[in-house]
Amino acid sequence: MPVLGPLSVTLEVPSLDDGIKFYTDAGFSVESDGAVAHVRCQGQTRDSIMLIGGAAKKRLHHISLRADQLEDIAARTPPAGGQVVEAPSGFEGGGLWVRDPHGMLIHLVDQPKDDELAPAPLFEINAPGRLVRTRRSAVLPVLTYPPAKPLKLGHILVFTPDVLGSVAFMVDALGMGLADRAQDIVAFCCARKDSDHHVVAFAKSPDIGFHHTSFMVADPDEVGRGGRALLAKTGRGDWGFGRHTIGSNFFHYIQDPWGSWFEYYSDMDHIDDYELWTPTIYGMEDAMASWGPPVPDDFVHNYEAEGQAA
Repeated sequence: MPVLGPLSVTLEVPSLDDGIKFYTDAGFSVESDGAVAHVRCQGQTRDSIMLIGGAAKKRLHHISLRADQLEDIAARTPPAGGQVVEAPSGFEGGGLWVRDPHGMLIHLVDQPKDDELAPAPLFEINAPGRLVRTRRSAVLPVLTYPPAKPLKLGHILVFTPDVLGSVAFMVDALGMGLADRAQDIVAFCCARKDSDHHVVAFAKSPDIGFHHTSFMVADPDEVGRGGRALLAKTGRGDWGFGRHTIGSNFFHYIQDPWGSWFEYYSDMDHIDDYELWTPTIYGMEDAMASWGPPVPDDFVHNYEAEGQAA
């Protein structure tokens, strides 16, 4: 059971200050030495996002995944079309580094699972024939609520020129499973035990690149509140509030300073045992959302592929 979950994404960016402000506004703890910024969920001691400053434009450097059986992954990587490579300069701290068949760099690290999150208050809904909340309001005065607090990195979505080829590599080399897909346009890969619906997802593009990271918050209300508050601070694009068909999660995406995206989510499908899960091939009408506002024109635009500025 090699890949066990997501760890982080590392991006090269033009302006470290812009990234620090964006992720601080999004509710993260951010530390920087002026060259690199470390973005962490509140209370965590490891990075969920690393930003390397000084790039000409935003570029995906690598993604990091928690895994075991690294020797087995190394042996399976070349037959699956990938390469085992040396650690890039500045990242010589261990683990296994591989490139997928399209050149995306992946760092696999054998480390313990994060501590379990504390249970959040139940998100209770009064429904026909099912009254679970009486004599009290579900919604408190708006100033009662603290800012949104990302609790954990749920998944990373990246661009690829060959969605099914990228999935095949994740399955054959990294031991993941295909959760679901929409034709050959977007696909979602999970770990085989105790996994969110997707850990790594792929969207079709002329080249590799970074699309978004997605972070769990406490409930759908926090998705909506957090998304609107972050949008007010950034003044850039957004997509949400809505709910995905694939994965079932509530979402709100906010565009980052470089044209890619950040997602708050709540209520993701969970795959406890992949052997008991059956992937679905969805039509394109379900590729984006079950419901929500219109999709922004550049939501699936890979600025890295075309060398354009956001």
